Amino acid sequence: MPVALLQPGVYIEELPSGVRTITGVATSITLFVGWAPRGPTNRALRLTSFADYQRAYNGLDSRSFLGYAVRHFYDNGGADAYVLRIADATAVTAACDIGDIHIPASSPGAWASNFSVRLTRRADDPTRFTIDVIQPSANNAVLESFANLSMTATDPRFVTAVINGRSAFIDNLTVTAPPPTPPTPADATVALNATTNGVDGTVIGPADATFLTALTTAFDVGGIADRIDLFNIVCVPGLTDGPTIATLQQRVRDRRAFLIVDAGQTEIVSTVVASLAGKTGVNAPNSALFFPWVMAPDPLQQGALRPFPPSGFMAGIFARTDATRGVWKAPAGTEASITGAAGLAITMSDAENGQLNPSAVNCLRTLPVYGTVAWGARTLDGNDARGSEWKYIPVRRTALFLEESLYRGTQWVVFEPNDEPLWAQIRLNIGAFMQGLFRQGAFQGTTPRQAYFVKCDRETTTQADINLGIVNIFVGFAPLKPAEFVVLKIQQIAGEIPT
Repeated sequence: MPVALLQPGVYIEELPSGVRTITGVATSITLFVGWAPRGPTNRALRLTSFADYQRAYNGLDSRSFLGYAVRHFYDNGGADAYVLRIADATAVTAACDIGDIHIPASSPGAWASNFSVRLTRRADDPTRFTIDVIQPSANNAVLESFANLSMTATDPRFVTAVINGRSAFIDNLTVTAPPPTPPTPADATVALNATTNGVDGTVIGPADATFLTALTTAFDVGGIADRIDLFNIVCVPGLTDGPTIATLQQRVRDRRAFLIVDAGQTEIVSTVVASLAGKTGVNAPNSALFFPWVMAPDPLQQGALRPFPPSGFMAGIFARTDATRGVWKAPAGTEASITGAAGLAITMSDAENGQLNPSAVNCLRTLPVYGTVAWGARTLDGNDARGSEWKYIPVRRTALFLEESLYRGTQWVVFEPNDEPLWAQIRLNIGAFMQGLFRQGAFQGTTPRQAYFVKCDRETTTQADINLGIVNIFVGFAPLKPAEFVVLKIQQIAGEIPT
């Protein structure tokens, strides 16, 4: 109500419209997991380009498929990714000491041997100093600089408060001198690994038990992946272990994400179907398998061709298709060409493709004119014999998109009075969101009634539900299914064409 009505006049009061716009979430944020020689092991970093990966994880490394998969993702249209580094316990973090300052590298690995730390005191105030991270091999180029630092813990420019959490090269820096007036260190330039030499440790990958244990732990409740706000696609390049994939399928489904699975590097047409054992359980709808591996040039081997897991390429195609056509378009067909591919490890015939497609193995093919393309769009629940409603990748991913968008867009409903005014607002807001998707061509049907429905009223929410504090919202949609088989019926005309 407005202020008390005391004197005659006109009073204006603004009333809420009840419109709370629901915004669709991103659909192709990809989480990559693998071994790398550099980068944090206690959190996933968000990247927007392969240059970001090079800076944070030391670029390509022939010992791991991770860097290559991230590069293939961006080459094929990807734009937004997280990277989670898994390292062995034998990896060692480099460190150096300058006076009473202990300076560890930001992450384990031998990468720190390429960098040095320089401390320079101010000429007008020797109690203040600058710490620079430099690269001796590049003429002592300054990569980071932190100026006007102090050794006094109560100073706003206390060295640990300024550097820790802000440096890409230094982390957990500590001051060992006793307070309150620690001595100022002398000017010095030391290698970042001068006190403790960084070690990469054992290189581990998807074939190693240590890696698989760390991978499943990262996806546990409260694990590293659980702390990421939103990701839609998960890639573990080269992962083929059935039990681990089954566990990962469940964790990914809990996050309303989608897992891209690689077929084994040594699989052939006659064995790949048998390799699906253990990967087609109840959580299979949130995953898809692609076969065979992709032949592409390796920049670390002067462009020589070598096979790579298809997951990185396909994650990029998913992202590109989402951006240009929408998540409801299958990431397959002549538009789904694989950028950077020079061929495939196995070239299949139409007959061989026909053997694998009904079993939910998505084949990559090399076609005349179009080059190397994705030629399948089925989930691992898409075997013809199963008759699953989640047979196709775009249908499942559209449902996941709707679930996540509506989950985030209806948080305001919690604790609102559970009666018709609330139900009307819910119908209004969710209906407007679904209508927007319908106009973009996301659903079947020529009218909204044929394409979707939103129901929230006395029929969905009974008095018993109200007493329990529950509001039930029913949302249905008619998904677009890909034209997987196009049948052309041609008839020879016998005689005159009727007018």
